[in-house]
Order: sequence, then structure tokens, then C-alpha cells
Amino acid sequence: MDDNTDVTDLGDFKTTDKPIQSIKVVGVGGGGNNAVEKMFAAGINGVSFVQINTDKQVLQDSKVPTVVLLGAGLGAGGKPEVARKLAEEDADKIAEIFEDGTDMVFVTAGMGGGTGTGAAPVVARIAREKGILTIGIVTIPFSFEGPGRNKKALAGANEMAKYVDALLVLDNDRLVEIYPNFSILNAFRRADDTLRNAAEGITEIITRVGIVNRDFNDVDATLRDGKTAIISSGYGEGPDRINDAIQEALRSPLLKDCNVVDSKRMLFVLYASCGNDDEAEGKDSGENSLRAGETKAITNFVASMTAKDIEVKWGLYNVPDLGDRIKVTILASGFEITSAPKREERTQNGGMDSNNTNNATNSTIGTLGEDKAIALALAGYNILSPDEYDKDESISRFISESPRAGYAGIIGKGNSAKTGTGATARRDNMPPTKTNVISFDDM
Repeated sequence: MDDNTDVTDLGDFKTTDKPIQSIKVVGVGGGGNNAVEKMFAAGINGVSFVQINTDKQVLQDSKVPTVVLLGAGLGAGGKPEVARKLAEEDADKIAEIFEDGTDMVFVTAGMGGGTGTGAAPVVARIAREKGILTIGIVTIPFSFEGPGRNKKALAGANEMAKYVDALLVLDNDRLVEIYPNFSILNAFRRADDTLRNAAEGITEIITRVGIVNRDFNDVDATLRDGKTAIISSGYGEGPDRINDAIQEALRSPLLKDCNVVDSKRMLFVLYASCGNDDEAEGKDSGENSLRAGETKAITNFVASMTAKDIEVKWGLYNVPDLGDRIKVTILASGFEITSAPKREERTQNGGMDSNNTNNATNSTIGTLGEDKAIALALAGYNILSPDEYDKDESISRFISESPRAGYAGIIGKGNSAKTGTGATARRDNMPPTKTNVISFDDM
């Protein structure tokens, strides 16, 4: 049945057993280890877990059965280049964890420290070189953790983007918007939870059996070579519950500057209590069951996305425990990793017109948000994508389009980093011209 068929026609779909796929979640560094610890405790079916760290003490206290210690176990001292070197030296140990026929791996890490920032890209590269579908899930630090940590995080995220099929970047500052009254401790715990929830949301699609079934191949097709990706869920209840769930998913602050209409591929999954076989005997399956007439909302949403040339696949899963509630999960990929303001969006005095400031979004891995982009620009950093910083014409374009030379910078690795000019966002009161080349070797 074609994906664009009216979704009220469900007669051809049967619930079938899914083939077993080997899915692995690898947590690298402190944040990644914490996320894996929680996922392991939750006991997600069909998923195996690995923790990788440079700190022997952390791994000794772990309940996760598979751990990999990099180096002598003394840590990385907060230096990404140290962790990267240790990971390269222990590449064979890392490769061994993928020798069991792994089909898909999530590499999760908190960016900004030493081990996660430096070693996670190495782990991702090793997995992808084996042909494994490799998904990166990383967090960017809270602003209150300081500009130095954010600088490391951005370098690490862009390095990670080179070696994964799709990268989900979660900005911890969004959590401050959602939970402004949380204690600092709970804020950090919630940051770890965002890593876990993203991985769980994708594995749920693969491991559950659906009425309109989606499997590993569908996730693979959505994410492979997908650049930046997003995943978001929403809930709805009451008479317009499907639309309410869709809108909640689309309004998630975690998507702040990623609009799903800018994606190239999308997997749309609906979870609901769908009834049972009692209806065949003339019995009512329950007042909370999803009704055929309600699925028109799915048809309309899918049609609105396909009209924008987005490849959309949709799924339907029977979850009786949801009762009257509906859950919608949207997985989308194909966003541009970064973008600089267009020439016409800049004003003659070197600033950016306030009406056009919002047009400078989808920058810095496509997810960080305008405020952080402006803060980086004020610090003198212009952020380019990995595709851009290896092309001389990109640098020439930035030089020629810049209304005021300066604010040069690039996120790169070692000697491959180049400098260019321009700014992700500008204000009239920017500091004097300076050049910043950000690489792991500078940290």
C-alpha cells in the first residue's frame, strides 16, 4: 500500500512480528553514560547498551554490563583533544563492540567536556565505517556553564556531524524555558533525560509492532545521510485529540528553530488505543478507541507535508494503556546544518535589520536558537557547516558579502580549519574585529 493512500483505509494492514534488529546505544563521557544508565534501568526491549569513558572510577560503579575504558582510566582533564587521542589509540577496543552484527547505533554524549566532546566523534566514525546506521544525539551546555564550555561543545557537535548519518542536537537552554523553576540539580538530570528520550523515541518505532507497521528500514530511510534530524512528541485528548497532539509536537521548544516543513524526509507515528477483535462480534471495543473518522486529521497532515515535497511515511500503533490520550511522534531529517544571513538581510551599517533577525535561524547545527547565535556573533564567531569550511568559494563568498570585515571564525579540526568573514547575527555594538579559528587543538 502506498504511503499516500487515505489513512482511513486500514484493511490491508496486519499486525506482524518484527524481525529482530540489533540496536545499540553507546554513551560516551559523563552525560552519555548517565543517559545509558537510565535507559538500561528502564529495560528497553531489543536494545543493548555500552558505556565508554576515560574515567575508570565511573565505569567501576556502572550497572551496565558492557563498558569500554579508554586509556589508563585517569580521565581527559576536560580536554577534547586528549579524549580524541585516547579513543584513536583504543580504536580496536571500540570496534569490538560492533562485531555482533549491530544494525543501528545511537552515539550519545554531552558536548562541552572532555571525553564526550573528543571521543564521541571517533566512536561514530568507527561505527559508520562498518556500514552501521549511526545516529548522533548530543546536548549543548546551559549558558550558565560558561562560554568556554559552549565553544568546546560547538566544535564537538560539528565534528560529530561529519561521522554520523543524522545528528540530533539538544540545546539545554531550551530546558530552562520549559522548566524555569527547576533546581540546578534537576536541570542537569533533565538534560540527561533528553538524550534518553530521543533514543527511546526512535527505538520505540522499531521495536513495537504496529497496525500500520514501521520498522528499521523506515527509520534507516528517514535518517541515513539525513544531516541534522529532529524528534518530537506530543499528546492530545478530547474531541480534537489528534490535531492537538500534532500541534503540541510541532510547538515543542526543543524544535525552536527547526521547522518540520524545512525537512526532506519525515516519519510520522501515531500511538493510540485502537480497539480489539470484539468489534467483529458486534461488541464495542471501548469509548476511548481511535475511530476511523478521526484519522482524517492524519490524512490532512500527511497531505500538507507531501505538498511541500517532503517524503512522508506514517505509522499507527495500538497502545491500549493510553486510554483517551493520543501520542504523536515526528521524526524528520534533511535540515541544513548551518546558515549565515543572506546579503539582503544585512543593513548598510553592518548590523542586521531587526525585522530580519529571525531569518538567521536554523544556524549552528540548526537547533541552537537566535539568542545563542547572537551571543556567539558578539563574541566574534561565525559558524559554517562542515560542507562549507572545506570549500574556498565559501570563504570568498563570506568575504565578499560581509558589509564590515571581521568576526571571522570557523568550527573545524586541526589544520583543516579555515577563516572567513561574515556573522551569523550582528548588532551595532559588536567588539572590534578579531579572528577566531576554533578547533580541538586550540582547547
